[in-house]
Amino acid sequence: MTHDPAQLNVLMSGGFAAAYEQLLPEFKRVTGIAVTTGSGASQGIGPQTIAAQLARGMPADVVILSREGLSELFAANRIVAGTEVDLARVPLGVAVRAGTAKPDVSTVEAFKQVLLKAKTVAIPESTSGIWLATDLFPRLGIAEKINVKAMPRGADVAAMVAAGGADLAVMPVSEIAHAAGVDCAGSLAPQIQFVQVFSAAVVAGSGQIEGSKRLIDFLASARACEAIGNSGMEPLATAR
Repeated sequence: MTHDPAQLNVLMSGGFAAAYEQLLPEFKRVTGIAVTTGSGASQGIGPQTIAAQLARGMPADVVILSREGLSELFAANRIVAGTEVDLARVPLGVAVRAGTAKPDVSTVEAFKQVLLKAKTVAIPESTSGIWLATDLFPRLGIAEKINVKAMPRGADVAAMVAAGGADLAVMPVSEIAHAAGVDCAGSLAPQIQFVQVFSAAVVAGSGQIEGSKRLIDFLASARACEAIGNSGMEPLATAR
């Protein structure tokens, strides 16, 4: 008896995208499972966050997003308990337009001065941007002194810098590394660093629990470590 091969729907935030896109063809080839991938922000407001898409009935079997965003989905009973796996972690860096001079952002004071001199600073509206706007910028005493532009997605942030609409952006280095038209000036100093963890989990109500777990196991396997490392992230689930 023949049956249709499994079809998975994935909703994912941008931070893990570069590694995922490198790994997905092999997963499909090895398992025969078809995968459709949509994107959304881990946290924040607006219709394109992963939570908002799930709330309006977007079909999804697996989500890949920040730990903070996953915690919110757990609270909303959107996740199958016990299926969550931390895949990778990534620090924040500073993006500047490709080919321009890279400012020194290696110390807290240097980073602060770079922000104060910038006409416009772009940040994501999601997890890292929320932390910057509500924690770091106020802590540095510059929240009222800098012109911050928050964009829905990391790709939008990088594109804004590439087009000259912002002098620089502060965002996960994995989203800088593969964005067109921008270079990474460096990572934030340890004292002011925010290391984001990206996790995967099965969405409550999924009819593809086994296939979903196979995808998560694959992304958390030793095979995936190289692609995750190449994308500017540090793999976490190497013991599988």
